[in-house]
Amino acid sequence: MYDVVLLVEQELSETDAQRVVELHQDMPEPVKYHVLVPCHNAEAGVEASISALGTANLYGPGLADQRQELAEAQKAIDSEARDCTGRSVQRLRDLGQQAEGGISHDRPIDALTATVDKVGGQEVIILTRPHIVAEFFHLDWTNSARRHLGVPVLHLLEYDPEKARK
Repeated sequence: MYDVVLLVEQELSETDAQRVVELHQDMPEPVKYHVLVPCHNAEAGVEASISALGTANLYGPGLADQRQELAEAQKAIDSEARDCTGRSVQRLRDLGQQAEGGISHDRPIDALTATVDKVGGQEVIILTRPHIVAEFFHLDWTNSARRHLGVPVLHLLEYDPEKARK
């Protein structure tokens, strides 16, 4: 079995799934895809934003009153991420591939490293929208993954149907 870990920023489109599968069509052994979707932590995001603004002492205590709302927001975020993962996995399965997936609240590169270790991943594919500034300074997921992993890392830009029509 050849295990490929996919770190995706958003749901795999049919076109993206086909592109990924085509990369491995001549593999002599079966391929299994492990789809990983990073999931935003609502509470940590709010707390980080408040701290970054230097207003933690103004709003920090009030954040405790917002915990229930943040928990509900997190449930919605997690639900959408699980749905995104499920649809992405199904698109790969519809192409006759073995696939599984999950979400993570960890930093994307930490989650990717843990997944590669857990499944014995032999290759990583990262699908994102273009992030010009992060890529220029080598702060993007792909460059981070290449620094942390000892497996091939491929970066694909997600298919954009709007740009394709132009």
